[in-house]
Amino acid sequence: MSDEQHRRLDTNVSSREVTITADDVRLPGFLDVSENDPGIVIFAHGSGSSRMSPRNRTVARALNQAGMATLLFDLLMSEEEADRANVFDIPLLAERLELATEWVQAQPGLELLRIGYFGASTGAGAALMAASELSDAVQAVVSRGGRPDLAGRTLTLVRAPTLLIVGGADTQVLALNSQAYDALPGVRRLSVVPNATHLFEEPGAMESVTRLAIEWFSKYLMDG
Repeated sequence: MSDEQHRRLDTNVSSREVTITADDVRLPGFLDVSENDPGIVIFAHGSGSSRMSPRNRTVARALNQAGMATLLFDLLMSEEEADRANVFDIPLLAERLELATEWVQAQPGLELLRIGYFGASTGAGAALMAASELSDAVQAVVSRGGRPDLAGRTLTLVRAPTLLIVGGADTQVLALNSQAYDALPGVRRLSVVPNATHLFEEPGAMESVTRLAIEWFSKYLMDG
């Protein structure tokens, strides 16, 4: 899928490529925002994926249509991805999410938006770890087929309302999410998409994920 295909036809939404920078770090991303968005959802992709993730971009487009801004970005630079250890370095990925959050807060027109995280697979662990560090800044977290267990003990520090979405046929990940659900101290929900596997490739599965995410973010980013 090309960068051009990412762009929405809706002229009310500003879609642009951005680069999140800090010191020697440069992370490319896609920012979609309209004038009256009350909140922004920052995406954390899973291992082997990127800002080009078709599933995350499907969810992002639906969130845009529902009235929320989105930021999809690469958590690692290309040279860092060559070291597979970085792909599973949850503290490093969480640090990059925190960097992206600070970037959003520093952008004119974005600084007052309520912030949510959408994490997939290993990215969910990073999202929850970052949310535990930025408890005053992050208002909601959604995990899709995530590994919240990778957040370790920081799960007990997460204050943001958290939705864990898991496929019913993804039994191992479902068990890990059930344990994470018990560890989360605040508002949380575990939603199981019946018969769905880890990538939610079954008919209607991603539609269910998208609907659940919109409902959660609408409640905590739009309704506050």
